Amino acid sequence: MSEEMTSPKEDTWSASAYNKTAAFVYSQEFTSPILTLLSAQSGEKIIDFGCGTGELTLQVQAQVGNAGEVVGVDSSANMIEKCKANGIVNAFVGDIQDLQLPAELSSDLRGGYDAVFSNAAIHWCKRSPRGVLESAKRVLKPGGRFVIEMGGHLNCVGLISALHEVLRSKGYEPEKLNPWYFPTPEAYKSLLVSTGFEVQHISLHPRRTPLSGTLVDWMRLFCRGTMFQSMGDEETEEIMCRVEDICRVDCMDEQGNWWLMYCRLRVVAVSRYM
Repeated sequence: MSEEMTSPKEDTWSASAYNKTAAFVYSQEFTSPILTLLSAQSGEKIIDFGCGTGELTLQVQAQVGNAGEVVGVDSSANMIEKCKANGIVNAFVGDIQDLQLPAELSSDLRGGYDAVFSNAAIHWCKRSPRGVLESAKRVLKPGGRFVIEMGGHLNCVGLISALHEVLRSKGYEPEKLNPWYFPTPEAYKSLLVSTGFEVQHISLHPRRTPLSGTLVDWMRLFCRGTMFQSMGDEETEEIMCRVEDICRVDCMDEQGNWWLMYCRLRVVAVSRYM
């Protein structure tokens, strides 16, 4: 969904808050490289893993045209509702770590898609990264493409360390609370190969990313319903403010604007029989 595929027990995501705070996730500046790698063609059938509110899904739909088909899947019902309102009719709630297809789509989807596309979603699949790839293989035809961008090694460097430091000081085990999976290119390539994919491209890209508000705003969106889900509001605000203070020296510029160093992992792989 753009930044949210952990499949929590309850839907803690707000499409409106996501669009307000994280519009950079689907901005043209940051998404044109992965859309270029996808190179969607007229008539293709493509499924978007973690489609979020559907902004990129719509772009893919325009590229495949009326002769093609695009389906969106996301773990958040709130995101899917907004995705459908944005114009993606074929969108459903599901966990891409163990994708169960709706009955009305199953016969059309299984093993027949030209590509699985995903942007800023798979790093939320910490529970089962292999499950994501197995789900992709089930819906792809032989030779189908797996084209994704996700957080990779060193994503949000500095912020992650600060979160762990503050949480540990409060008696928590941050390794268990951390919801993200940021692999190295080497580790993810090994996982792809072992799942039956031929890797055609894999690369890591540091990206200085501007925030629309403060670092606390970013954490309210991406951490409150995940990393801090079991905590009370007062404790959560205290933790976020302490983390922001630690990160200020690295993440705030001279004009008072907040930035994070994203490192994005881009992948193009092809499904092969095992």
